[in-house]
Amino acid sequence: MSDKKDIFAGDRDGRDEDDGPQTGVAQKTRTRTKRPSMYRVLLMNDDYTPMEFVVELLEQIFHKSREEAVAVMLNVHQSGVGVCGVYSFEIAETKVAQVASIARQHEHPLQCTMEKA
Repeated sequence: MSDKKDIFAGDRDGRDEDDGPQTGVAQKTRTRTKRPSMYRVLLMNDDYTPMEFVVELLEQIFHKSREEAVAVMLNVHQSGVGVCGVYSFEIAETKVAQVASIARQHEHPLQCTMEKA
């Protein structure tokens, strides 16, 4: 009879108490995406590009209102450089290329660059 007690010493399904279901806290790992670096698109002043042309460029390419475009153009004219907007790298690069292309088509020496914000 003592042998039967040893056989049934564990759980009813034959497992020992130490082999029970594992419990713990499930943890979700959240990957955080890094925000893209932002770039300022800058217009440089020159003595040859007409002010009205710059205003039209700011309206077309940078979607500025007439008032905003005039304010940016005057800032470029007075301080030598003006910020057209702040964008992700690809968008800033595209806008710089668009300004250069349109300025060349109209034979204006307008310069546009970008810098990390």
